[in-house]
Amino acid sequence: MNLSMKWLNDFVKIDMNPRDFCEGMTISGSKVEGYKLENSEIQNVVVGKVNSMEKHPDSDHLWICQIDVGEEAVQIVTGAQNVQVGDYVPVAKHKSLLPNGVKITKGKLRGVESYGMLCSLGELNLTINDFPYAIADGIFILGDDCDKTVGMDICKAIGLDDMCVEFEITSNRPDCLSVRGLAREAAATFDIPLNLPKPKVKANSEKVEDYISVEVENKELCMRYMAAVVKNVKVGTSPRYIRERLRASGVRPINNIVDITNYVMLEYGHPMHAFDLANIKNNKIVVRNAKAGEILETLDDTDRNLSEEMLVIADEEKPTAVAGVMGGKYSGINDDTNTVVFEAACFEGSSVRLTAKKLGMRTESSGRFEKGLDSRTCPEILARACQLIEELGFGEVVSGIIDIDNDNNIAHTIKFEPDWTNRFLGVNIDRNEMTEILKKLDVTVDGDTITVPSYRKDLEHKADIAEEIARIYGYNKIPTTALSGFAQGGYSNRQKFTKNICNNLQGMGVNEIITYSFISPKLYDKIHLKSDSKLRNSVTILNPLGEDSSIMRTTALPSMLDILSRNYNNRNQQARLYEIAKEYLPTSENELPTEKTKVILGFYGKNEDFYSIKGVVETMLQDSGIENVEYIPEKNNLSYHPGRTARIVVGDTEIGIIGEIHPTVANEFSINAKVYVAEIDEDTIYNIHNKDKKYTPLPKFPASTRDIAVICDESLPVAEIEKIIKKQSGKILEKLEIFDVYRGSQLGEGKKSVAYALTLRSSERTLTVEECDTVMNKIINALETIGASIRK
Repeated sequence: MNLSMKWLNDFVKIDMNPRDFCEGMTISGSKVEGYKLENSEIQNVVVGKVNSMEKHPDSDHLWICQIDVGEEAVQIVTGAQNVQVGDYVPVAKHKSLLPNGVKITKGKLRGVESYGMLCSLGELNLTINDFPYAIADGIFILGDDCDKTVGMDICKAIGLDDMCVEFEITSNRPDCLSVRGLAREAAATFDIPLNLPKPKVKANSEKVEDYISVEVENKELCMRYMAAVVKNVKVGTSPRYIRERLRASGVRPINNIVDITNYVMLEYGHPMHAFDLANIKNNKIVVRNAKAGEILETLDDTDRNLSEEMLVIADEEKPTAVAGVMGGKYSGINDDTNTVVFEAACFEGSSVRLTAKKLGMRTESSGRFEKGLDSRTCPEILARACQLIEELGFGEVVSGIIDIDNDNNIAHTIKFEPDWTNRFLGVNIDRNEMTEILKKLDVTVDGDTITVPSYRKDLEHKADIAEEIARIYGYNKIPTTALSGFAQGGYSNRQKFTKNICNNLQGMGVNEIITYSFISPKLYDKIHLKSDSKLRNSVTILNPLGEDSSIMRTTALPSMLDILSRNYNNRNQQARLYEIAKEYLPTSENELPTEKTKVILGFYGKNEDFYSIKGVVETMLQDSGIENVEYIPEKNNLSYHPGRTARIVVGDTEIGIIGEIHPTVANEFSINAKVYVAEIDEDTIYNIHNKDKKYTPLPKFPASTRDIAVICDESLPVAEIEKIIKKQSGKILEKLEIFDVYRGSQLGEGKKSVAYALTLRSSERTLTVEECDTVMNKIINALETIGASIRK
């Protein structure tokens, strides 16, 4: 729905900028798609008067014109042949802008200076329908309906200065497909006066029954049919204000009679039609279903094959219009039409929609009827059309109307329950304020009874009334409250901890898997679990699906190896997997088992080794707030390689194990590659993790760097060396990195060289060389106590 703001101001005065108007209407329920000024693409084009004209010396068709544009006279060369001295024309001056991005600047035409251009209708993005007296292929000569003030902006002079607002009207609000409907919404939204005058018709002393009769055969599909007659019709051009408003609304002006029907449709949202009485056989209109084989040529010059379920407007012989869709060509308004029948009717929406769909037509009329219109609007729209006829002198209205009303005119009522409305909306609005809001919307409140206006078919229940109150009261005024009866959702601290682990692992390229907690007892043998291990004591399922799922696992290791095996044997060259797995440890015969949560990781592939999985585990633990992690060699776990496995310890607490799976175990699972697994007890790390994360500001003082390389026994873990370095350095050790491990014959058998880079920094001052040397000496002396000496 395109709304002309000039037209809207006939009913409600909008004194605000377009943006505020559009935002307010959208918030109150009438969604605005956008707005546009009609003349937004036209700049520096004014009204000019042709003072003189002379032939171009070097052309037989060009004219040199002297044009008065107000403050000055400009010379313009034109090839138009319809311009005469004294004419008022649109002048695009130097550096002007026309629609579609056309720019006009001064130039020379065959050696003669031209300081602009005279414009045609097309160059102003207009058509002959907007100004019928103009010449389509010539310069637009302003008529008496335009303001001829020299120098005036052309858009203002010809009425091309309307603001058009595009609304997206929902299907339940056909009343808003009209200027009056949107005026009513605007008045309620902005709490401003609304003026909706009732049309008045004088008419002559004749009787309409002497001119036309109406018969409605299908009363179910035609709820109401009204007709009025206008004689001595003068078919011609509509006044400029009607053409302007139709153009702004996206409707093409045609002639005064057709334009009036379209004008009333846009104003009231209810389509109407006009017939030439001379083309109605025996002056009788029959509303009936089409007959098999009937064909009607509609106004768009197309023959329509009608079927029996379609409703048509006919005379005594043939159909003259498809009801609610489009009129027939032969009964339309022509230049020689003398007597017109105005139709105002209400047809069943579903019938109109199906008819339009079958005929492959969708018109402004069908789009409104199919949404369900109010039959009680018919008398007013008929009166409005006749009023315009009389006001503009286009004909003589015959007294009386024909009205066949088959509709149920009982008003719909709803019980008014302010307390329920407040509870439903979560607000505390006074009863009187609710009544005032409803009054603005033309809803009557009498005691505890609400009477709904006939055009608001969407108001059926008390919840609909509550919605009306809420949208006018202001959704932004309704306090935010939690829904009653619903749980307050959110992650617990433990869930956040687990989610953080998952996010970290996924960020490092580790994919999550989910496996069954039921496994086969044979898997314990495949991972070489000791026969006397307490992990072999499992909860047995009473009614298992099979032996493969007969017990509840006490370790997630076989489940991980099974998934790794499946990937490996399906030729997946590399895998990085993890699972937040449940393990079930029996307690007693009549009690449920203890559930433990494990984070288990499994890697294999060309680029994977012990250090790659260790790096992932270290990053995960560090981000989870686990500090001072140590890795202690482990040789007694038969599932892992005895020389490439370590227990993960924090202080005195063991939190997991990491290492390479024993080759024989890998072979049991048909994996012919090195497999690396880490098992972390999530329950334990959650209990010991550091919950407080503190911000550390950027350092203010420079760092000092030192390198140290020591020779030690091959069996000495580098973790022991790092522990001593950290202890002796104290708080000034900012970073410790191992950058070289060397083994060679010159070091001696069973020896290795380990090199570290130390970053020393104080947060309070710049460290001196002496302070750094003192720390390094303490480190060297402490390392000697464990058999590590400086490499020289």
